[in-house]
Amino acid sequence: MTQDRPLIGIMFMLGFCLLAPMGDALAKLLGETTPIGLLVFARFAVQALILVPIVYLTRRPWRMRGRIFWLTALRTALQIAGLTAMFTSLKFLPLADAVAIAFVMPFILLLLGNYFLNEEVGARRLMACVVGFIGTLMVIQPSFAEVGAPALLPLVVAVIFALFMLVTRQIAKETDPVSQQAVSGAMASVVLLPVLLIGTLTETWDISLTIAHNTPLWLLAGIGVMGTLAHLCMTWSLRYAPSATLAPMQYLEIPVATLFGWIIFHDLPNGLAAIGILITMAAGFYVIWRERSIARSALTETAA
Repeated sequence: MTQDRPLIGIMFMLGFCLLAPMGDALAKLLGETTPIGLLVFARFAVQALILVPIVYLTRRPWRMRGRIFWLTALRTALQIAGLTAMFTSLKFLPLADAVAIAFVMPFILLLLGNYFLNEEVGARRLMACVVGFIGTLMVIQPSFAEVGAPALLPLVVAVIFALFMLVTRQIAKETDPVSQQAVSGAMASVVLLPVLLIGTLTETWDISLTIAHNTPLWLLAGIGVMGTLAHLCMTWSLRYAPSATLAPMQYLEIPVATLFGWIIFHDLPNGLAAIGILITMAAGFYVIWRERSIARSALTETAA
């Protein structure tokens, strides 16, 4: 068992908070001239190209059968749907707004855990979920007024990735995380490639392999590289530090996304959206604090 080394875990989590918004920024940058389906395919194909050789060379277990196989397939389908919704939303929304709205996911996950895993929520955490959702609505409102229904896509992303996390919880202790990502990348690539070929033949833009002649291929590959490295950083961070230590740091992704949005696209959240982001982050920190308090109380009772 790996010994806790919080500083190393924190460094890996910082890497995740830097790489994940960078991948989203690349998707937004390419979204105007590149089909969404091709962006999603590039994300998974590069993941498979990076991780499958690593799994083979390190002789990690990768064969999945029965329940684990089908849950991995479901997890992959959810990831495809979530990334498609996220990349589509980035065509319409500022980077920081899309990321901030999607951060309603921890609240949705808390509620789903209550109903599907019989995890107790409690009145205080439920109230924090309500407050966090109100903050999210404050971020959505200006965007919805400007672009309409696409402003709701990050909410779809949040629901999908909450379900994705529930499925991941079911198989996390029974699979190697690197092998899991490698298999997911390969599965998604096998599913998406024929869909994109059909889209190309039928000239359906959003699910085609069409790419502008002046699009740098290294940027397209960069989406997959950033996404793969981000997930590996998160996986490795959890090997060296407890989730209670790392969870608050994930909210650094919002200011990092804001910085990238300002530097690359000259976008900044307006006053209402900025207040909503702060409310969402505050509610998220409260939920994390409550989780840690409950965990400490349970540990104290067990020791007694």
